[in-house]
Amino acid sequence: MKRLVLAGGGHAHLNVLTTLAARRWPGVEVVLVSPYPRQIYSGMVPGWMAGHYRLDQCAARLEPLVAAAGVRFVEDSVVGIEAGARLIHTAGGEAIAYDLLSLDVGARVDTSCLAASGATLLPIRPLEAFVAGWEAYLEASRQRGRARLAVVGGGAAGVELALAARYRLGQLLGDGPAAVSLVVGSALLPGHGPAIARRVAATLAGQGVTVVAGYAAGDADGLLLDDGRHIAADCVIAATGVQPAPWLAASGLALAPDGFIAVGDGQQSVSHREVFAAGDVASRVDAPHAKSGVYAVRAGPVLAANLQRAAAGQPLQPYRPQRRSLYLLATGPKRAIMSWGGLAAAGAWAWRWKDWIDRRFMAQYDVGMSHAKESQA
Repeated sequence: MKRLVLAGGGHAHLNVLTTLAARRWPGVEVVLVSPYPRQIYSGMVPGWMAGHYRLDQCAARLEPLVAAAGVRFVEDSVVGIEAGARLIHTAGGEAIAYDLLSLDVGARVDTSCLAASGATLLPIRPLEAFVAGWEAYLEASRQRGRARLAVVGGGAAGVELALAARYRLGQLLGDGPAAVSLVVGSALLPGHGPAIARRVAATLAGQGVTVVAGYAAGDADGLLLDDGRHIAADCVIAATGVQPAPWLAASGLALAPDGFIAVGDGQQSVSHREVFAAGDVASRVDAPHAKSGVYAVRAGPVLAANLQRAAAGQPLQPYRPQRRSLYLLATGPKRAIMSWGGLAAAGAWAWRWKDWIDRRFMAQYDVGMSHAKESQA
């Protein structure tokens, strides 16, 4: 009997679990190690922030899913790997041996430059802490009757969060002041085409979000920019770049220049054939791409197939990430901006398209709940 350990409950591993729920892999014991009993889907978080979804609509419950898949669930965090000994270590002190290991533990948000802020600091990872912090901030803002929020990060995540926050705070406070600033670094939406950058800039202005070019550090009353300007804030959402967990450096696995696990074709570690990785924790050294949930979702079916093939001693299935991705950016109210290559368009139709895609994605994980209900019947 071979043991496969799934470290983390990220988007790619959800696909592995649904594959196992449909059909078990003979001769393979599977263990899932994840710190939370659910996996929140990041793509729906801006819609939840804006008030368009309940949180349970944006999260996959892991326990019924692992029950359907015949997987042992260890609710704990991974804090170390000994690749040479084929062991992972958890925060609770458990050492779990593996024959095959798959990592989908995500990444951390780098908040080092913002740590000195006197404002409430809300990194967007981990999502469980972020959603609790956002709910607390909404209540505090309601009691104060005002809000001064800054979002740091000019990528797609920062844009969506700023627009969602501005819409929700406007709904909550009515005539009360709700100032939202977006600090974008050197440019808005770096890496995206000029058409979508222009459309997003117009949308931000139209929704009342102030875009500030520059790099921010925390200070006692909010943020201090590199040119000396100050942004007063009672809350700072950090949508800045990601960084690897410190324990990866001592894992014995080959790492990419960015410090994440170096993987090649098929999402396999370039140094250890029994180790696979997907999502933000992995960097494709043969086909570099942005760290986006889109790529983690697309890698899921290939990862599931290759874990099964590796367990059976079969050749791996190749996987070449797409060169371009469809982006549907939520803009606060039930509208969205579509971006594909150099094309950009917007409207309520784009929100309906995004909503359909997101709901269909989450519906895949109802298999676990259905299995649990059948077992209780």
